[in-house]
Amino acid sequence: MKDQRKTEIKVGLTVLAAILIFLWIFGWAKNISIRSTENIIKVSFQNVAGLEIGDPVTVNGFRKGYVNDMKVLPNEVIVEIALDNDVSLKKDARFSISMLDLMGGKKVEIYPGESSEVLDLTEIHHGIFLSDIPAVMSLLGSVQDDLVTVLKDVKVTLSSMNQYLTDEKFSSDIKQSLKNLNSLTAEISSLVQQNKNNIKVLTDNAILLTENSNQLIKTNEQNIHDLIKNMNEVANRSNQLLNDVSRLTNETLQQQNNLGKILYDEELLKDIKSSLRQVNELTSILIEQLKGKGINVDANIF
Repeated sequence: MKDQRKTEIKVGLTVLAAILIFLWIFGWAKNISIRSTENIIKVSFQNVAGLEIGDPVTVNGFRKGYVNDMKVLPNEVIVEIALDNDVSLKKDARFSISMLDLMGGKKVEIYPGESSEVLDLTEIHHGIFLSDIPAVMSLLGSVQDDLVTVLKDVKVTLSSMNQYLTDEKFSSDIKQSLKNLNSLTAEISSLVQQNKNNIKVLTDNAILLTENSNQLIKTNEQNIHDLIKNMNEVANRSNQLLNDVSRLTNETLQQQNNLGKILYDEELLKDIKSSLRQVNELTSILIEQLKGKGINVDANIF
C-alpha cells in the first residue's frame, strides 16, 4: 500500500514538473511574462512583410523584447513592441525591420540613440523596412524582361564576335598584322641600336646647346633688357610720329596751316600761275635777245 502511494506521489510530481516545464517553454516561445517589467512602444511601418506577433526585438543585436501586437491601418502598420524596461532609448532612436535568418524570419532592430533627451514612449514613432532576400528577388523579378533583353543582346554580340574570330580570312589578317607589327618593332629596335651613339651625341649636343643658350641669355640679360627697352621706345616714337603726320595731314586738308592754304587757296594759285607765266615770257624775251644782238643795258655807274 505504501509502495503504491509512493508511486502515485512520484507520478504526480513528474506530471507537475512536466506541466511547469511545458508552461515555461510555452511562455518563453510566446514571450509571455508574468512580470510587469516591460515598456510598450508603438512604431509605424510602411511595410512589415513577414513580421509576426512574437517575433524578437533586438537592441544593437541583443534580444530585449518581442512584437506584442500589430494593427493594420490604410497607409501603415502600427507595431506594438514589448521592450524590457532596463533598456534606455534616446530621442534619436531608430527602428527597423530586418531579416532574422535565411529562412525568412523577421525581427525588429532598435538603435538606442545617443541624444541626451529620453524617448517619449507615449508617442507613435516611425521605422523603416530594410530590404531582404525576398525583396531583392522581387526587385529582380521586376527587371526580368530587361535582363532577358540584355542577355539576348549579349548573345548576339558574342555570336558575331565568334563569327569574326572563326573567319579564316579575318584570322589570317590579324596574324599578318601581328607579324608586321613584330617586324616593325624589330626594325625600330635595330635602328635604335645602330644609331645609339648618334642618338647619344644628338642628345648631348641638344643639352649643350640648351646650356649655352641659357648661359648666353644669362650673360647678355642686361643687353637684351636694354634692347627690348629701346625697341619699346622706338615703337612709342613711331606711334608719335604717325600721330604727328596724321595731324599734319588733317590740318592740311582742313586748310589750317600754310601748306593747306597754298594748296587749296584758289586766288593764291592764280597769282602763282600768273607769276610763272610772266617769268616764262621774260625768259623767252631774254633768250631771243641773247640769240640776236645781245642784251642792251643802260646803266649809270656812280
